[in-house]
Amino acid sequence: MTDTPARLLNLLSLLQTPREWPGSELAERLRVSPRTIRRDIDRLRDLGYPVEASRGAIGGYRLVAGAAMPPLLLDDEEAVAIAVGLRAGAGHAIEGVEEAAVRALAKLEQVLPSRLRHRVATLQNATIPLTRGDGATVTPATLTTLAAAVTAHERLRFGYRAGDGTQTKRQVEPYRLVSTGHRWYLVAYDLTREDWRTFRVDRVADPFATGARFTPRELPPGGAARLLSHSTSGRQAELDVDVTFEAPAEFVTARLPAHLVPSPTGPDTCRLSARSADSVEWLALRLALVDCEFTVHGPDALASYVSALAARLTRAAPAQG
Repeated sequence: MTDTPARLLNLLSLLQTPREWPGSELAERLRVSPRTIRRDIDRLRDLGYPVEASRGAIGGYRLVAGAAMPPLLLDDEEAVAIAVGLRAGAGHAIEGVEEAAVRALAKLEQVLPSRLRHRVATLQNATIPLTRGDGATVTPATLTTLAAAVTAHERLRFGYRAGDGTQTKRQVEPYRLVSTGHRWYLVAYDLTREDWRTFRVDRVADPFATGARFTPRELPPGGAARLLSHSTSGRQAELDVDVTFEAPAEFVTARLPAHLVPSPTGPDTCRLSARSADSVEWLALRLALVDCEFTVHGPDALASYVSALAARLTRAAPAQG
């Protein structure tokens, strides 16, 4: 192998496998001399890759952790596996991971060959649908388009459906994507309305970057979090949720969104006391999915909806003969 750049990439790919490689084996794999391997190792070190060498009869080379994250070389199967994993992380309420997963997914999908994008989409659709807790669906393509525009400070156009069903066209300067645990929101400056707005991402349709760059504006006091809090609190009154569960706190916590955390009241019981801006319909469904006995103490609207849902499900079940 006489093409030095290609050989270095192949060498780096081998070294990124978590094992120690004898110089003779690397030379055999790449069809070069051990002396060439030593020179290539020095070139990688000059490029900032921390390659460690051990001496002795069974000594060899391995890539170790350095001060910075080096570029990774992935084969097709590894790239597909990572993309699917990132989509799952972006689509589910894993606190502290959703936004980072979307940023990483946007970078990866930007460079994925079309044949791998098709494989990722096929596998994703067959195994892990990107859905929110209330049934609203967010496509990975929408998330990655928005994330890329936020990072590049590039204006966006998209269709938007309001809560009452009104359809509008928007042109915005996107500032940040925010996950609230079961929904994604885009915080942006609306150029038509000349004001800051928040948009539910599951209501965004056909977003595309216009190519026009912008200089980020100064956010109002309190930043994106305050904008989102003010926007969502105006749309949905907060509820004081009070529910007891006939199951250990660890069991219930693992089955509820990150913003709903019960406290133990015994070895096999716990109680959830929390303020939530979620709808009673969504809360009722999430409580039912915990898969244990529970009692709703408040609010009355939630208790009534759970009772009506239970009756509806009972009527839907076939009679047992």
